[in-house]
Formats: sequence, structure tokens, C-alpha cells
Amino acid sequence: MVSADCLDHPVMPAHRYEQLVQSVVDYAIYMLDPTGHVVSWNAGAQRIKGYRADEVIGQHFSLFFTPQDCADGRPERLLRQALEQGVAQDEGWRVRKDGTQFWALAALDVIRDDQGQIVGLAKVTRDITDRRESALQLDAVRAQLFQAQKLEALGQLTGGLAHDFNNMLTIIISSARLALSTQDPARVQRMLQHILEAGQRGTELTQQLLSFARHRKLDVGSVAPADLVTATRGLLEHALPSSVVLEVQLQPDLPLIEVDAGQLQMVLLNLLFNARDAIAEHGRIGLVVDMVELDGDIDGLQGSFVRFKVEDNGEGIPAEVLPRIFEPFFTTKAFGKGTGLGLSQVYGFAKQSRGAICVESEAGRGTCMQLYLPMYQDQAHSPLDR
Repeated sequence: MVSADCLDHPVMPAHRYEQLVQSVVDYAIYMLDPTGHVVSWNAGAQRIKGYRADEVIGQHFSLFFTPQDCADGRPERLLRQALEQGVAQDEGWRVRKDGTQFWALAALDVIRDDQGQIVGLAKVTRDITDRRESALQLDAVRAQLFQAQKLEALGQLTGGLAHDFNNMLTIIISSARLALSTQDPARVQRMLQHILEAGQRGTELTQQLLSFARHRKLDVGSVAPADLVTATRGLLEHALPSSVVLEVQLQPDLPLIEVDAGQLQMVLLNLLFNARDAIAEHGRIGLVVDMVELDGDIDGLQGSFVRFKVEDNGEGIPAEVLPRIFEPFFTTKAFGKGTGLGLSQVYGFAKQSRGAICVESEAGRGTCMQLYLPMYQDQAHSPLDR
């Protein structure tokens, strides 16, 4: 028969626990009394913060905060939160003994005695400066690559636009010469009308290009899908070869959507360019925009959404590649042909817009991308309409 004593969990002696805490050098682990004064100090705290135990025990833990944080009452707020809620977490700049600063990830946990009374707080701090700098550098690289991607897309468009502008200038110059050489008033009127139409077409192209290339953060607001598709189609038609046919279907009376118009245009061009690249020679790209009701079957979304469906009859996506297509930097294109950020940006845009992006594809039978964006609810009260 096994005695009850043998079933009790072994308790670590206090001196062994102290040895364990003191052996940790990657984390500052120390105790505070309920007023926030340091009562213990481990080797990790000395390594990270620079103070010896005899220099810091008895000091208030606000000693480690920046002057600005102290002036803002940040230490007191953290202490109060921990005492009221049992735990508090914080991330921000901290100050070492030599005055240098490091980016800290810190946690405060309340410690209670057997009667449930608060006897102190356990404070754990980690120096994550390197991790933060790496994250900032990665964000900067992503921003640079995204800008490079925009320039790459503009490069694909400008060749066709230059050709189109040349055609319009030819119409304007030829019509002007004919108008100058004729005495027929009716013919002069026809030539002037040709000049006016060509000039208006040039203005439209210029406005579309400026809107697409403008380097500024666009505000989210109400957007008419049909108008945006029309503008995007005007840009895209110059980048499609004559062997690829673009078919556009717009459901009548589409509702407004809540979205960043410039980013949505970039996303649509991304999807359409991918569809174009998937077609070896002759093929078809379909762009269907309609309204759907979702009931949680697409990423848990519910309600009214506008769906942008881009499908092609190209080579399709192999089954082993399909799960990775939204990963940053993942690409199946040849070196120099893509950054691997296109579909990653599409995915991020969809999530930030409270929507979703889905893909269906089969090798040799084409691909269908479906982008869902929420319907614009209330122009007067929507938090996204800024």
C-alpha cells in the first residue's frame, strides 16, 4: 500500500529555488514589495540593468524608467494595474545604471501568502532591443520592396501608356492640320471634335496614372466598385498582350465598399498581372464583381460583402505550392521577375480591410482568386470613413 505522503508533490527547498533564480542571466528577475521597492535582485538583473544588489535593494523600481515615463506616471500605473488585476505587462524603454537605454519586455505578477494577502510582486524583465531593431529593419525592407513593386507595376504600364499617348497626339496633330487646310465648316467641326475627344482621353489617362503612382497614405472611405474597376481597366488594357482577352462583368447596382481606393487598385492590378503571367500564349482573364452574403464559411465573415473574382485559364498552381502562395517572399517566378510580396500584400490588405482572400486552382486548369470586402454601412457613423 502506498502512503499518502508518497503521493505529495516534492517541494523545492527555498535555497534551491534561490540558486535557480540566481543562475538565470538572460532575464532580470527580482521582487518588489507592495509599494514598488526592490527587495531581491538576481544575476540577470545585474547584467541587464548594471546595478549590484546592494545598490538597488530598497530603491523604488521607477529608477529603471525614463524621465519622461516617470513624469507620465507610468511606473505607478503598472504597479496599480498589477495590484488590482494580479498581473501587468509592459513594453518600452528602460534605463541602465550607465544611462544607456534598452527596449524591455516586462511582466509584474502579484505574490500572495497562504491567507491570500499580497506580500509582494515578482518582476521579470527581458532586454529585447535586438529583436525590436530587427523587426524595424524588416518593416523598412518590406516598405522598400513594396515601393519597388509599385514602380515595377508602373514600368509595365508606362510602355503601353506612351504608345497610347503617341496615338492620341497623332490624332490631334493630323486633325489640326486637316482643319487648317479645309474650308468646309462641317469638316472643321468634325476635326475639332476629334481633337477634343483625344485630349479628354489623355486627361483621363493622366489622372489615372497620377492616382495610381501618388506616394501618400490614402484614407479609407466609401468607394464605388464599378468606378474603380473602370479606372483599373483603363490602366490594365495597356499591359495585356493582344493574345489575352479581358472579360469584365459587373453586377448592376453594386453597393459602396469601405476600403482604401488606391490600395485596392494596386491589389486588383496585382491579381490581374498574376493571371496574365499564368497564361502561356492565348487565353482569357475574367473579372467578375458581385455582391454576396456570407454566413461564416469564409474566414468567419458574416454579412454583406462585395466579391472581386479574378479567374484565368492559365497553367494553374500545383497542389504542393498552393498553401504557400500568401507567404512573404515566396515566389515561383524566375529570379528578377517578382519580389514574392504581391500576394502577401493582397492577403494583408484583405485582412486590414476586414475582408478575406480565397484561392482555387488546379494545375493545368487555371486559377480563381476571390477577394471579399465589406459593404459600406453608414457614411455618417462608420469608423473607417475618415
